[in-house]
Amino acid sequence: MNPPDVFDESAIAALVDRFYEKVRRDRELGPIFNAAVHDWDEHKRLLTTFWSSVALRASSYRGNPMAAHRSHPIRAEHFDHWLVLWRETCAEELDEVHAAQMLEYAQRIGHSLKLGLGLRPQARPLGVPIVGAGR
Repeated sequence: MNPPDVFDESAIAALVDRFYEKVRRDRELGPIFNAAVHDWDEHKRLLTTFWSSVALRASSYRGNPMAAHRSHPIRAEHFDHWLVLWRETCAEELDEVHAAQMLEYAQRIGHSLKLGLGLRPQARPLGVPIVGAGR
């Protein structure tokens, strides 16, 4: 499929639709999303509004992504896998510039959600010696 020349809410809706169709069928993410989403059409409309607010500054999204994710059995690696599918779908649906932009937004949002949900990957050591360590 050729990416659209125009980047607007309809392009974002096509991206969201294609992406969540992949998520629904995905072995890792499908069970989590399918258990949580009871109306896929409504969910995709909501996410189109979310991404339009992020990318187009539409200010139309009214919701709390942190609260929406808090009650689900999500692990850090789910976010990582979600991002792989998002990157792939952005490349399929959008031109190179907008695909990169949407990927950057998703990386930032995913990082914030991971931190907010306490899903930080193992912290890297700072290289500072710990007093009393090894005694």
